[in-house]
Amino acid sequence: MHLPLHAIADFFNKRWPHLNAHRTFQSKVENRLCLVERNIMLPLKLVCLFFVCRHLFFMDLELDPESARVVALSSVKIFFLLYLPLTIGCSIMISGIRSLPLWYIELVVLTVAILDIILLSALTLITGGLESPLFWFYLLLSFRNSLSIYSPTTQITVNALTILAYLLAGLTDIRIAQIAGEPIETNADSFTLRLLILGAMTLFSYAFQTMFDKLREAEDEAKEFQIRQEQLQATGRLAAEIAHQLKNPLGIINNAAFTLQRTVKDGKTITQQIDLIREEVHRSDRIITDLMGFAQLAEGTVQPLDITSELDSAIEQVFPDALSKGMSINRRYGTALPKLTMQKGHFSEIIVNILHNARDAMNGKGNIHVEAKLGEGLSIDIMIEDDGPGMSQELLDQVFEAYFTTKEKGTGLGLAIVKHNVEIYGGKLMVESQLGAGTKFIIQLPARALIKLRKNQS
Repeated sequence: MHLPLHAIADFFNKRWPHLNAHRTFQSKVENRLCLVERNIMLPLKLVCLFFVCRHLFFMDLELDPESARVVALSSVKIFFLLYLPLTIGCSIMISGIRSLPLWYIELVVLTVAILDIILLSALTLITGGLESPLFWFYLLLSFRNSLSIYSPTTQITVNALTILAYLLAGLTDIRIAQIAGEPIETNADSFTLRLLILGAMTLFSYAFQTMFDKLREAEDEAKEFQIRQEQLQATGRLAAEIAHQLKNPLGIINNAAFTLQRTVKDGKTITQQIDLIREEVHRSDRIITDLMGFAQLAEGTVQPLDITSELDSAIEQVFPDALSKGMSINRRYGTALPKLTMQKGHFSEIIVNILHNARDAMNGKGNIHVEAKLGEGLSIDIMIEDDGPGMSQELLDQVFEAYFTTKEKGTGLGLAIVKHNVEIYGGKLMVESQLGAGTKFIIQLPARALIKLRKNQS
């Protein structure tokens, strides 16, 4: 049973991946649907169905057995008997809403909404048509749709179907009256007013949902900024503390070695050992300086970043016109990419460092492909690929290790810090490479920090 459902989900995700970028997080959708569909609509619906069942099957409506209205009533009864098991099944699914995938929940809610519209239209047909007292339930359904269906296009479509269902029920009632030779008692002014009310309710419901979602989004962004800022500040304070604690004793060791070197006049072995000490002290000092620079980056503030413009800026920084004559930079950016909430300096350092490595590996000649697209779970996938000499498996296994470098003056911290920068935002950094086949870096960054936090809490 699960295979066809997942196949359908994959089909929709592949054809319209941009729809996922604007969705509310699943936990918020679940909370809203639990409140609206399970806690409010489900008990209300049980009460309404009781009275509908009583009206249809246990009350004598005193109709002519051969009239068209008896046929209409029989049709409504048949549909009601079909409606009951369907709505009971959907209600059971809604009761266990937190154990279902998000796309499945949406499908169930949409199915329930359409079934309710058809039932209300059928009941309208046998309770007065356009003048039916059930008209006010159409307003309730429209408002319910604004809370349960958060896709604007789907919501407006379903509410338009609600208005259409009311019209069809009314027109069908008029047609039955004509066939039966009954007088038609439809007030044009009342009918026009009801249509205007339904249209206004549709617009109000859409505006209400839009305003509500924007308020929640602003609240989420404020929380997200605070969370990421606190994470970065804690990381920066730790890096700064470690750097300062190491830098002071290194200075003392360096001064002592320098004094000892001036004092000792004889013994080449001792002089060589002192030179080695001073050389390693200078190397450690460069590493700590880089670490302090990273700590300063963590003192900045997070902000929403436009991926395409930030990638273009990093490319221009690494490949200005003077250096890119032998290089071909191919860019492919997806549409409707969400903004990344992170520090501009961190993102720039990630991309610039990887582009620098690609440029150095290719000696200024070759092709570099930069791609950005929407990944799974509201993540941004960035791929940077070159057609350089590539790396052996031995180098590939050590490429992210601190202090590992193939460059004569490198500290070996570049890619290690890049990997750390990616991971503090809940992302992943991967590399694929073969000798003679180029190298490809894959960066996965969540569009929102709250995604990772919620997964950790569950």
